Amino acid sequence: MISVRLEDGRVEVHEAPRPSRPPGFALLRMLCAGICNTDLELQRGYYGFAGVPGHEFVGEVVEADTADLIGRRVVGEINLGCCACEWCKKDLGRHCPQRTVLGIVNHPGAFQEFFTLPERNLHVVPDSIPTEVAVFTEPLAAACEILDQIHFPCSSQIAVLGDGKLGLLIAQTLNVYGFEVHQFGRHPEKLRISEKAGVHTEVGSEVPTAAYHWVVDATGSPEGLQQAIRMVRPRGTVILKSTQHGLVGVDTAPVIVNEITLVGSRCGRFEPALDLLSRGLINVQDMISVREKLSDAPRAFERAAQKGTMKVLLT
Repeated sequence: MISVRLEDGRVEVHEAPRPSRPPGFALLRMLCAGICNTDLELQRGYYGFAGVPGHEFVGEVVEADTADLIGRRVVGEINLGCCACEWCKKDLGRHCPQRTVLGIVNHPGAFQEFFTLPERNLHVVPDSIPTEVAVFTEPLAAACEILDQIHFPCSSQIAVLGDGKLGLLIAQTLNVYGFEVHQFGRHPEKLRISEKAGVHTEVGSEVPTAAYHWVVDATGSPEGLQQAIRMVRPRGTVILKSTQHGLVGVDTAPVIVNEITLVGSRCGRFEPALDLLSRGLINVQDMISVREKLSDAPRAFERAAQKGTMKVLLT
């Protein structure tokens, strides 16, 4: 089979053996997969990664212990917990200290023709959701996670800092749930996607000071956290959604003096994401910039890293 490998900054396509399927796992054939900012950070050295990346996918079940899954389109949660620790018993396997993570930590990812995941991680894609739309389930679930972590009052104004793929999904999601969302970014053509959904947008590098009780940093840049801290009011909350390779320098004095709460936010449940996609409430089609074959993964990564490119899909 064809498989993509990242190592020392290189993206290479090579032939590899088709993986065997352990008990309780499904063998999946990749139908469509998305390159996200985390994949680009892995290429740059995040986690000291070397291996097969890819965690945003739609696959077809080829083999499984559960016969009803065979032939179905599925998406899959990316964290593989041990199923025995206190976190797994609380249905929080994404925080299992022994977990592996699809395409990120010690489990080969979806950028290959065939790969495996536990059946318990899989969610069947409703027939009403096109494959190219369903591939956004994982990042949309990460956007929905904010609503599981923070209980916003109904009248909340929420600032979203950043107009990349995740920022657009977060802004649209919070807007769907009825909050007044103000999104700040530097690319008018990207912000128009949020504007079409009813989000208030601001273009430019300047951000207001102490203007919001809730600020989401989805910039993917080292400067984003500093900007978010400047934007939030005393005793306000900053939700961190950016992952980057390397350390982020930040002046902690305003965090302490203004008693600001910092909330890390990562993966989320797939059920609310699939519900939003099935009802057509999130515009993801306008976020697709490029479609490439799996065999052209090196070119796809180059395109994904170019300024202005949004979602690059591999098929």
